[in-house]
Amino acid sequence: IHMFAQDSLDDADVQPSSAYCLLCHEQTTDVYTFASGETVSLKIDPTVLSHSVHGDSNSEGPLQCSDCHVDHLFPHQPIASTTKREFQLERYAVCRTCHEDQYTKSQDSVHGEVLREGKIEAAVCVDCHGGHDVQPPDEPIQRISLTCGKCHGAIFDQYRQSIHGTVLFEEGNTDVPTCVGCHGVHDISSPETSSFRNRSPEICATCHANDELMEKYGISTHVFDTYLSDFHGTTVALFEQTDPNAVTNKAVCYDCHGVHDIAEVNSEKSRVVRENLLETCRECHPTASSDFSDAWVGHFPPTLEDHPLLYGVNLFYDILIPATIGAFLFLIATDIIRRIRQRLSR
Repeated sequence: IHMFAQDSLDDADVQPSSAYCLLCHEQTTDVYTFASGETVSLKIDPTVLSHSVHGDSNSEGPLQCSDCHVDHLFPHQPIASTTKREFQLERYAVCRTCHEDQYTKSQDSVHGEVLREGKIEAAVCVDCHGGHDVQPPDEPIQRISLTCGKCHGAIFDQYRQSIHGTVLFEEGNTDVPTCVGCHGVHDISSPETSSFRNRSPEICATCHANDELMEKYGISTHVFDTYLSDFHGTTVALFEQTDPNAVTNKAVCYDCHGVHDIAEVNSEKSRVVRENLLETCRECHPTASSDFSDAWVGHFPPTLEDHPLLYGVNLFYDILIPATIGAFLFLIATDIIRRIRQRLSR
């Protein structure tokens, strides 16, 4: 078979087709053993290839093996890689041939940064998308977080038990954020930087300031508006606008609600439920007294039923301030009219 296939290829003077490669790789049961002792199967299932995004469903036609494995003629050249990971890192850059923009973003991301620092376990294209069995990354949408969970297992477990993860995996609700909804896709930045912290309220606002989306679930957008109007939010917004890289210790959303382990606000696990709120406040205000958190009225405007005194004070100023300004404007207007009439009378 090898001799027949090679003669056919030489006669045609073309790159090998997938059928040519599969003459061996579909039938073999061999495995390749790296110097490290790791092994990889040499068998390729043509059904897997045809059902991938690069297969029969590809709008530009199915890719051939030689589109990715360039110049891999038989007999193959010896493999210089000593480990399976080294082999992957030497070849994943072929994705750039078709996906230039995504490849460039991934190189500029936190994954690309730590990879250049020598951390070879950092994710590259094939770690997230696979090699031969490349499938749509968000079909179903749960696949996104499951993919990230292959490397970030502990974080995934926290997310899976959070209000977002529970709704996603148990109810199949696609409105909740997955990992890429907060961190990005290929251009993932480090979440440990000051700029990420300062702009994190904007990430939460993607959903929680969306009137249409929040109305769908009976959640008020006052959650975001009132944060921006209080001391914490105003300061963080100012830092983000003037110098995103400046360090601020003012609380952002995830300081109070949690990061990946966000719980439903009224549950006993919530960091902001009244029973747990003081402990949460003391993470930034260690000397806070037992009544410290009582001053917090929540992310909603005070009502007559919940906070009658505060509601009354707000109502008083809502009336007093417009009335005072209106009175001054009335006095100014009447004085102007008086002066005009005096001039005309002369």
